[in-house]
Amino acid sequence: MREESVVRNYAEALLTLARRAKAADEWAGLIHAVAGAVEQDVTLRRFLAAPQVSAGQKNAVLGKGLEGKAPPLFIRFLQKLVTNRRQLLIPQIATEYGNLLDAAAGRVHARVTVARALSADDERALAARLSQALGKSIVPHVQVNARILGGVVVRIGDTVMDGSVRRRLGVLRARMMAGR
Repeated sequence: MREESVVRNYAEALLTLARRAKAADEWAGLIHAVAGAVEQDVTLRRFLAAPQVSAGQKNAVLGKGLEGKAPPLFIRFLQKLVTNRRQLLIPQIATEYGNLLDAAAGRVHARVTVARALSADDERALAARLSQALGKSIVPHVQVNARILGGVVVRIGDTVMDGSVRRRLGVLRARMMAGR
């Protein structure tokens, strides 16, 4: 089975368990925290990857480390990952879990490029206008790039909506050059 399929299957299983526990958003925070620890803590990552440490030993450490901090069902899910030797996929599973939650809630993440930093009010207004135009709840991830000169460039998946001044000037220039 391809890694993407494995990751999606585990994320779907985690979401099913989280919904049964009526804590899908809470579990999102938990899986992302564990994923962050796996990505940032070299010692933890090496421990989880070490073939000389048995799955039972890894599960015991996970159980003790998360006891009282996470629901038992969540801990058992992580232990099942270890037993199935999929513990290093935790960061990808966390990302896919977030994507599944977003899809279920009708949320779409958009990369938004602007020429200058936006205030919090401007960012909310932009999100509201994009949400209204696309008929979905848009979560903007704003980045500043002065090279676009003005306007806004929105990327959602493979779709790019370029309303930048730089593009408009390029189109105007092409029209003027074609008219010679």
